[in-house]
Amino acid sequence: MTTVWLVDRQFDSKGLVRLTYATEDGERMHTKELAEQRLVTGGGITAGRDVDETALGESPDDEIERFAAEASRMAAEHDLDDVV
Repeated sequence: MTTVWLVDRQFDSKGLVRLTYATEDGERMHTKELAEQRLVTGGGITAGRDVDETALGESPDDEIERFAAEASRMAAEHDLDDVV
C-alpha cells in the first residue's frame, strides 16, 4: 500500500466530485469520483488514504510540483483519517 494525500477536488455540473490524491513527491496520483450527495451523507473526505500500488497513475508533468507541495503540506498538517 502507498500513502497518498488529497491535492485537488473538482465539482462538475452533474453532481460528481473528482478527488485527486498524490504521493508526497507528486509523481504518482490516485483519482476517485463520487456523488456530491455522498459528501453530505457520508463520513466526509479524508486528508489521505492508503491505496494499492496498482491504483496509482503517473501525474501530469505540469502538475507534479503543485501536487508535491500540496501533498507535503497535507501530510505535515493532518493525519490520514482527518476529515477535510
